[in-house]
Amino acid sequence: MSGTTGSGVRLPLQAIEAQHLGDLVQQFLDLLQHTEIGQDAALDRLTPAVYPDDDGASAEFAEATSAELLDRRAADARAVQATLGALAETPDAVRGELLLGASEVDAWLRTLAALRLVIASRLGIEDDPDPDLSDPRLGVYEWLGYRLELLVEAADALDEA
Repeated sequence: MSGTTGSGVRLPLQAIEAQHLGDLVQQFLDLLQHTEIGQDAALDRLTPAVYPDDDGASAEFAEATSAELLDRRAADARAVQATLGALAETPDAVRGELLLGASEVDAWLRTLAALRLVIASRLGIEDDPDPDLSDPRLGVYEWLGYRLELLVEAADALDEA
């Protein structure tokens, strides 16, 4: 179970989970760095149309804001990578807990949510969530959702403290 400390939140995370999450974050960074808007539905899902009834206005808004938004997503992902890298060097890795400072929690929340959006896009989970239950990516999607839920609960408790 996740919890709060005086300086942040504790998130249960085994070393193997941290390694796999690090791999996912690197793949996410590769997507952000090597794909243009409009070339990949997953990337497009991270920058949705803000004016669904006006393609021109949406395109204009996207042109003005997408690069900055994706840069922020990349910065958040790099912050997650840094935390995961530090995990390997701390005794917390042995106990299976990750201590996130209050300033790191938001980057983690945004990155886990973005990873879920990308995987949802790959699985075809859009308006009708009926994915192929045999697809192994569904397990990753659900695991990220579980971790995100734990982190949201811990962040809420931190806000209340």
